[in-house]
Amino acid sequence: MKLIPKQDYDYLINKYHDTKKPFDPYKRRAYHGYDYDKSTGLSDEEIFEGLSVLEKEFKELPHSVAKAKAIEYVLKNTRIDVNEHDYFIGIYTWNQAIKATTLSKWKEQVFTQRLSEIDETMKALNRSGAVSIWPDFDHVVPDWESIMNLGFVGIRQRAREYRAMHESKQPLSSEEQSFFDGIEIEYTAIIDFIDRLYRYAAKKNHSKAARQTNCLLHLRDGAPTDIYEAMQLIFIFFMVSESVDLYQVRSLGNGLDYTLYPFYKNDLLTQKYTRDEIKEFLAYFLMQWSSIGNYWGQPFYLGGTAEDGASLINTLSHDIIDVYRDLGIYNPKIQIKYNKNTPLDFTNKVLDMIRSGQSSFVFCCEPGMWQAVMSYGASFDEARTMDIRGCYETGVRANEVSTATGYVNPLKAVVLTLHNGFDPLTKKQIGVYTGDVSEFVNFEDFYKAFLSQYGHLIEETIRCANAYDPYMAYINPSSMYSATIKTSLENARDGYGGGVKFNNSAVLNCGLGTAVDAIMAIYEIVYEKNIISLEEFKTILDQNWEGHDILRLNALKSKRKYGTNDAITDAYAAEISKFFCDRVNGRKNGRGGVYKATLHSAMQFVWHGEKTEATPDGRRMGDEISKNASPTPGMDRNGVTSLIHSALKLKPSSYPESFCLDLMLHPSATEGDEGLTAMRSLLDVYTENGGMSLQFNVLNAKILREAQKAPEKYKNLQIRVCGWNVLWNIYSRIPASFGKYRKATTLC
Repeated sequence: MKLIPKQDYDYLINKYHDTKKPFDPYKRRAYHGYDYDKSTGLSDEEIFEGLSVLEKEFKELPHSVAKAKAIEYVLKNTRIDVNEHDYFIGIYTWNQAIKATTLSKWKEQVFTQRLSEIDETMKALNRSGAVSIWPDFDHVVPDWESIMNLGFVGIRQRAREYRAMHESKQPLSSEEQSFFDGIEIEYTAIIDFIDRLYRYAAKKNHSKAARQTNCLLHLRDGAPTDIYEAMQLIFIFFMVSESVDLYQVRSLGNGLDYTLYPFYKNDLLTQKYTRDEIKEFLAYFLMQWSSIGNYWGQPFYLGGTAEDGASLINTLSHDIIDVYRDLGIYNPKIQIKYNKNTPLDFTNKVLDMIRSGQSSFVFCCEPGMWQAVMSYGASFDEARTMDIRGCYETGVRANEVSTATGYVNPLKAVVLTLHNGFDPLTKKQIGVYTGDVSEFVNFEDFYKAFLSQYGHLIEETIRCANAYDPYMAYINPSSMYSATIKTSLENARDGYGGGVKFNNSAVLNCGLGTAVDAIMAIYEIVYEKNIISLEEFKTILDQNWEGHDILRLNALKSKRKYGTNDAITDAYAAEISKFFCDRVNGRKNGRGGVYKATLHSAMQFVWHGEKTEATPDGRRMGDEISKNASPTPGMDRNGVTSLIHSALKLKPSSYPESFCLDLMLHPSATEGDEGLTAMRSLLDVYTENGGMSLQFNVLNAKILREAQKAPEKYKNLQIRVCGWNVLWNIYSRIPASFGKYRKATTLC
């Protein structure tokens, strides 16, 4: 079956940006793929101008009301489309137009007028690369079950009923009034927006028009009645929330298969749609995110475990994967909730896709993740039904907000230890005074000083986050999200202002593997083998290893590398990891929740690397650092089994927010039935021993080099990086500083 006709496919891939023109995924919302009917609304420029005028009118309003009115203006005036080449709606102004007049101004107001000292500290940490920190609104998962059962109209009506209930007990406070007012204004605006789309669609007479019109009519007036309407609802919620409301939607459904399955089953039973027709809808649905081109990928998850212990993988799960495979796309990215109950044929299908080059999958291993979620107070059922957010983060369904606070760089802590807390990059005293290197008599002295610097960075991160945390709902009210959460309505409080049960924050540990390698290089070269003094080593590093090629090669080839299952190295890695987790987990944050440790890097493995000086492990200034729970690139020289052993010693569930290991396999190791069994065995060993998330890259260096030389022949060659997939030919090359030591490392 051909899922999408060529004409429609050509339209879809150009829906959000013209594929013939340059495209920057970091600025993805700045583009338009085609011109909308000008009679349907205003241009982006006119929208911005209108918001500037409107800003003066709502200057004195509560922020939740002011923001809702700004959203109302965009949804009322943006151009719209219901196209003959697509089943899903089009919104023209999808560039977060309200940000300049709401979030950005309110954030600046908070940090310059109320938190000026914290603002300066955060800027200094960000400039140094020691910590990357900012208020985070990027990890939201609404209660999709409520949305599916109630629709936008029902969500609004439920909020009205809760408001009436609160008013019957006592007069609402001003904060409670503005909370419910924001929901009322925003959801009314969304319903009116859908009505605009419905009336526009009703004028069309192409082959998809009748289906589109009925779908929009049902969504305007109530909950979805079939699987197409359910997907349209997901898409509309996503586009309004992420592109207008300023809250990223970090999962499509509470398990896309779980959320859509009741509609799927009923549509097949009543013969409303055939299975092939549903696959066609799925194809158009998945292509939306492929075309948008988020550089980190749009996530959704599949599977899980039912209350009776059975797997939630179903026929729809297979259909989603089959459509995804046939489209040959790498975005959205798909998380698989994995357990011993996961059907073998489904696991094999996903693994086969990965080894065939379609690697946009991460296995989220339920036993370890359940343990992680329960560690911060969730019940077993809350852990069992948790959502996977973003790349592979945990979250109690419909009752947890977890913000990413700061990405802490332990490798920079090594640099600060060598410089008595002084940052050579910014020429500022970023760390604490731990003494000159000449004062370190033995390795224990150096290690103690490192822990002091590392601890200081953790404390500064938490101090800054605690200061701005109480302002999260003030800076960016979450009316659209909060209305879906029953607990938030019961508390009459914004979800980001303490309205949900778990108001948590995450502190991210970045580059742990490289930091361990750097510390062990000092252990070996200075104190174990006495090759040079620590003072001499510091001088060499200050010169970026220039003129010391032999020593650098020794450092690169050291056996004391994280990921090799070296007992001494892994012992220190485990202790450093424990040090981080002990200082983060369970501490109270500024919103009444707790902090959660996470071993995740995102793009910081590049950005931190760019700001981190040469380090004792053989790394030069500016080179990238390790990702997630993985080793420094090329240092896992004893194979994947040793790597898994090293990673598991870190106790993955001690990172309640997320812990992910990246495995690199050569194609020859994955061929045939034996290769599939080998991949599954690695996954099972990791799962059974408490691992959390695991993602595979099956790579051949020869093919990668050929793709660099002839990218036109390898347009769809994918690699998995940290928590998302990228095309190999848009990924940056290895820094030139690796020079003649390339053979001592690997490409990825």
